[in-house]
Order: sequence, then C-alpha cells, then structure tokens
Amino acid sequence: MISYTGLLQKPDEKGLTKTALAKELGISSRTVAKIGRKEKIADYVLEKMAVFFGCSADELCQSISDNSLLQSLRNEKNIRIPGDLYHELQVRMTYNSNHIEGSKLSEDQTRLIFETDTINSEEGIPVDDIIETVNHFRAIDFCIDVAEEPLTEDIIKELHRILKQTTKDSTLAWFAIGDYKKRANMVGGHETAKPKEVAPRIKVLLSEYEAKTTVTINDIISFHYAFERIHLFQDGNVTQRHLQKAA
Repeated sequence: MISYTGLLQKPDEKGLTKTALAKELGISSRTVAKIGRKEKIADYVLEKMAVFFGCSADELCQSISDNSLLQSLRNEKNIRIPGDLYHELQVRMTYNSNHIEGSKLSEDQTRLIFETDTINSEEGIPVDDIIETVNHFRAIDFCIDVAEEPLTEDIIKELHRILKQTTKDSTLAWFAIGDYKKRANMVGGHETAKPKEVAPRIKVLLSEYEAKTTVTINDIISFHYAFERIHLFQDGNVTQRHLQKAA
C-alpha cells in the first residue's frame, strides 16, 4: 500500500485545490484516481510534483509494508535517529561488506562518515574506500526501497551502478558500470560465466527464483551459489551481498 499523506498536505500549503494542482502539472485523471486508491504512480510524475513543491519524493509518498521490520527500516530511514536499527544496519553492513573487499576504513571511521559526512584520519585512506562507503549507504537505502519488488535484471544492474559510481573503476571504458562484464574473469581460481553467457544464465536464475511461492533460507543459499558462479560484473560480488539483504 502507498501512503500519500505528504502529497495530500502539500497543495494546501500553496493554496491549491487538488484539481488545480492536477491542471497545473498536467496530471491525468487516471493518476489522480490512483492516488485516491493509494496505488503506485509513475516515478516521473512523482518527481515532477516533488520539484514543484521543492521537496523530495519521499516526503510526498511512502510505501507501507505488511512486513513490520521492513516498515521500521523505512520509517527510520526517513527520520534518521542515531542508534536505531537502520542506523546500525548502515554502519555495520557497510563496514563488514567493504572490509571483505579490502577497504582500509575502520568501523569507527565508517560510522563517522555516515553520521557526519566527514572522516578523521592521519593515515592514508584511499579515496575509493571513502567513495565506495558513501555509495554503500545509498545501496542499502535502495535495497530497503525495492525490497518487496520482484527481483529483476534492472534492479541488479542499478544496484551495481550505485555501488561503483564515481569510483576509479567508473573511469574505465571496459569496466561497464551498471552493466554485465565485458571481459572474462575468475574468482578464487574458479572460472565464471563467459560474458556472452551472463545474460541468458541470469534470466534463467531469476525466472526460477521468482517462480517460487515461498522462499526459504536454502533457496537463498542456492541463489547465492548460482549467482557467484555466474559472477555478473567485472568486480567483486559486493552486489550479491546486497541482494541477500533485499531477500
């Protein structure tokens, strides 16, 4: 269910009726009806309204989940209170995930970046470690936002794009940020799918996963293993760890 509480309050602040707002922004009656039924509307329409009101799209509408834990994370993401579950998830998940990938940042430094957008260090910290930490925060937000949507190739590619944007890798034409790998690679001495095999194999994997009526921990483990063996992207499998969070 979608809550449009914020959107319904905004026209009053500008002295507009809902009809006048729809006319001002060229919003169709079909979209207005969707809002009334608390159904999802197109992202570009929501962004248009956010620009008009000078706010973020999150201030206009929220997805209300039947999953109490997920809804708590979404609420806390908007409130940003230090020490809550969302706060600790961001810091600990980001630190541990990046540490596996070789980041030099400590957990305290990761926490400082999340809380203050600054870093205090006398050591030489690679710029990419800081950029990827900030990207990781955004990637977790993305996972929280799309957690109940069907898992698609577009979601997987967007997650990779978020994680790698503005890093050193993003300057390499062959690296393919937000797209499947262009060059063959190996993981731990094991061969992975050839670039031309990636798309058809991931289509089959996603189709089989989405066909399940219930998802068990064993299903997630099996998905993880198959995903690792394909190794969709040119870099490491940090994207896979985020998919596990969404699952």
